[in-house]
Amino acid sequence: MNPNISHIVYASDDKFAEILGVSLVSLYENSKDMDDIVVYVLDSGITDENRKRLNSISEKYERAQIAWIPAQDISKVLAMEVKVDRGSLSQYARLFVSSDLPSDIDRVLYLDCDIVVNKSIKELWNIDLQGKTIAALNDAFSSQYRANIGLQKNDVMFNSGVMLIDLNRWKETKVEERLLRFIESKNGKIQQGDQGALNAVLSHDTYCFEPRFNAVTIFYDFSYKELLIYRKPAEGYYKMEEIQVAVYEPAIIHFTTSFLSKRPWIVGCQHRYVDVWLKYKELSPWTETTLWNDSTSIVKRIIVEMLKRLPRKMMIRICGLAQAYGRPFRNRLTIR
Repeated sequence: MNPNISHIVYASDDKFAEILGVSLVSLYENSKDMDDIVVYVLDSGITDENRKRLNSISEKYERAQIAWIPAQDISKVLAMEVKVDRGSLSQYARLFVSSDLPSDIDRVLYLDCDIVVNKSIKELWNIDLQGKTIAALNDAFSSQYRANIGLQKNDVMFNSGVMLIDLNRWKETKVEERLLRFIESKNGKIQQGDQGALNAVLSHDTYCFEPRFNAVTIFYDFSYKELLIYRKPAEGYYKMEEIQVAVYEPAIIHFTTSFLSKRPWIVGCQHRYVDVWLKYKELSPWTETTLWNDSTSIVKRIIVEMLKRLPRKMMIRICGLAQAYGRPFRNRLTIR
């Protein structure tokens, strides 16, 4: 592995091509200390026009040309309907990194499109995986979520939006085959979709890196104490000081969904780092495009506004019960 040449993989459909473009700009802008950055895109139908725009970004920064790889369709591979928990079916494409990427790559960094690289990727790229197959963020989920995918009370549940992967170990331990078997065994219905499958297979083979390498939106929407009440994470979760570093000095900002805030490409976003995302949008080929309108249903908007009007402590506790117990219970009914 060359410590100064990183291999980055994204998965996207055409709808998220613009979001991918903004992420690419941030990656290149803040990782100029790398000799090269080789980007692979698992492509689920990106148009020729948007491909040209994305290619122009790597050309502008004089980086390796983007390698376009047709994304595998999980439903066709398994010959069954696979449930999409959130987003689109294109997210399942990352499960095939070992078979889709060049065979001579030892390590790859997977990034969701909705991230901004805020500091050089070099430090994360060179993390010691401690003998594990992947490194990822220890995510804050209650024991009920673990039970739904066959994990024990305090097993690791990670956020799969930023994953540093040892591809050799991934192949040796037949991760891809195990993922497909797990999805098949659940008849394509899995809590949190592909992320749930990844957690079920890799929970005990994950090195949890510092949260500053994947600063998710809940770090900004809640104080540390509120986060513990709302999400009820397992024992061994990050300390307050580690989360505070992620808030104020994030290496990667991950604009994940949250009922309390909008994402930066949506009109009305008030995320702490919305201006950072907009800055990279201005540097991208999508500088002239308008922000998206909020597509949240009217019913959900009304419920959220009602919750926000409650005393903060009461709102956190009510939402915590729904998040930690109600949602996984609903998931359990759905995936039967």
